[in-house]
Amino acid sequence: MSGQGKTYLKFGGASVLIVFLLGYLAYTGVQESKSYYVTINELHKMGNGAYAKRLRVAGNVQPGSIKRTGTHVQFVLMEQDQLLSVDYTGTEAPPDTFKDDSQALADGSFGRDGVFHAKALQAKCASKYAPQQPGTPANGTPSSEPPKSMTQMQTKSSGMAN
Repeated sequence: MSGQGKTYLKFGGASVLIVFLLGYLAYTGVQESKSYYVTINELHKMGNGAYAKRLRVAGNVQPGSIKRTGTHVQFVLMEQDQLLSVDYTGTEAPPDTFKDDSQALADGSFGRDGVFHAKALQAKCASKYAPQQPGTPANGTPSSEPPKSMTQMQTKSSGMAN
């Protein structure tokens, strides 16, 4: 084999190795970032499978259960008759909408200690996302009341009646 053939072989082998490594890194990155959404009831039924996966669990925050220490927060999520203790140790403080009875979504892992260890936390205020009541305008939209006519406005300003 000539010197040029060996160079092509080395270059081809290195290229295949690089493509293989990039594919492996992409696959492991996707596996690590994948999270499964489960209810509290489903989490309790998962058994040992719950400890090995990244999970997302939603529920309502039990009133009086929030204990804050800086960005570290401990609280209890409720879903029907199921309870789940959550320990949040994220880098950011929980959102302002995180309060008693608010809906919260915790992203993390379930520990063998029976506590859900969250790295991310989302919350929403139930009243902000409640369905609009019939007959009330949405925030930021004009009222459905008809505008006054120019003659009515002029009459009031000049003190004359029609």
